[in-house]
Amino acid sequence: MRKKAKVDPWSEAIDHGWREARSHAAFRHLRCGPRPLDAGAPSDIRAYIGGEVIYYHPRHRAEASEWAWVFAHCLLHAGFGHLDPRTTRAGNIEQAGRHQHQRQPHPAYRAACCAVVDQYLVTMKIGRRPLEFPLPPGISDEHETAARWRETTVPEGCRRDDPPDFLIVDVEAAQRFDHPRHFAAGLAAAARDALATAGGEHAEHGRRPKRPWDAALGWFVSSYPLLGALAAGMTLVADVDLARTWDISIAAVNAEAGEIYINPLAGLNDEQWRFVLAHEMLHAALRHGERTGARDPHLFNIACDYVVNGWLVEMDVGQMPEGLLHDPDLKGCSAEEVYDRIATDLRRQRKLATLRGRGLGDVLGEPLPRPGTPGRYVDLDEYYRNALVTGLAYHLGGGRGTVPAALEQAIRALDQPPLPWDAQLARWFDEHVPTVDKRRSYARASRRQASTPDIPRPAWTRPEENVRLPTFGVVLDTSGSMDVTLLGKALGAIASYATARDVPRARVVYCDAAAYDAGYLPVEEITRGVRVRG
Repeated sequence: MRKKAKVDPWSEAIDHGWREARSHAAFRHLRCGPRPLDAGAPSDIRAYIGGEVIYYHPRHRAEASEWAWVFAHCLLHAGFGHLDPRTTRAGNIEQAGRHQHQRQPHPAYRAACCAVVDQYLVTMKIGRRPLEFPLPPGISDEHETAARWRETTVPEGCRRDDPPDFLIVDVEAAQRFDHPRHFAAGLAAAARDALATAGGEHAEHGRRPKRPWDAALGWFVSSYPLLGALAAGMTLVADVDLARTWDISIAAVNAEAGEIYINPLAGLNDEQWRFVLAHEMLHAALRHGERTGARDPHLFNIACDYVVNGWLVEMDVGQMPEGLLHDPDLKGCSAEEVYDRIATDLRRQRKLATLRGRGLGDVLGEPLPRPGTPGRYVDLDEYYRNALVTGLAYHLGGGRGTVPAALEQAIRALDQPPLPWDAQLARWFDEHVPTVDKRRSYARASRRQASTPDIPRPAWTRPEENVRLPTFGVVLDTSGSMDVTLLGKALGAIASYATARDVPRARVVYCDAAAYDAGYLPVEEITRGVRVRG
């Protein structure tokens, strides 16, 4: 039976070392690979990187942990841009290297670059530093250090007598490899992995410990009835990249999606997260984004922040983070009243910060784009209204303490459904089109009462003198948003109310892509039907 070939432990150590270094998330996107040198290469060469290849001496004896450190050292040279001639001065580049189109670094520049790499490698905790390599001296800028060492001398502890472990390529190759960009992408991935691990996403058996914002949201569901129903229907989106892209300092909310976007790096404790989440939930439930109207959106957001923060401080919900907007003098004011006050000093108010940041509103008009986001198929007004009204009833019935009067009034206002359009139209006629007053008269009665003409009887009569009759204008939306049935009901209601108030004519304007003025039409013509244009 043929015996198996004996595995070389030193070659196996090289393979294990490369896999350990390459497995680090920071090097995930670097397009570099190892390649052995010829067996006759100088023995003082351990490894060096040139372009996309890390050349190593196959006969060098070292443990796998040391090889991992050596390979990571070479990869960091590429990631830090030490192979790119555009990142350094011309004086730091010497004669041609071992391969064509590659040059060696100046000894001072090489020593400074290695010192920076070794210092960074200590924080990455990859492998073990070989004993023959010096300890990093603790420098932060290799270019300034190299310039200083070139004028003086390289310190004894940083001097390297072996051949350089990196070679500088030409500009075309540096542009093609673009190692710093790939290294930056790897660092971003490593940061995400670290945050996921810290947040418990990689915990054993899928049991993830609650993050502080999740615990704060759960507290509302279990212990705070006023906002419990709201909290149960909100979704927390904790994404560092999303927060960085949209400049979210602490939190923001979108009522349409029912999502609260938070910055996991905000550094708040549990009590502060309770305050922040309650703040955003009230923004969504009270529809502050829809109430802006023609006002400046950012200033109205600031005004709403003053009002909401005042309520939360009064109710002692969590702990208000430092720097948020709060003014006790505005207690009891509505957001519209606060807006009228602060709108006089636009320059100062634009410097104020919401939970999203300075100059930015934390009430978002649209959901932030992110993968895997299903839409909501419910009536948002009804959802938020029912959640707040039900929560208020449980809150007051359970003896949870008082609620600020202004907040209770705002919630109860949500519980009153809006008037239907025909009732609003009747109210408008009552306010703007008065009826003709009747006068008491003792004149002769009509012929129906001629049997007793000598008996005067009181009666209601209209004045016989000329009076100015009222009129009004009607703007009809004929763009298609109103169907034929609804349009007919609207015209009929207008004609009936006009007849009841003795309006002889009404001006009708049809609005589609352009306005069509039909002029003053008799009420009877509107009743019989008109030709709608648009």
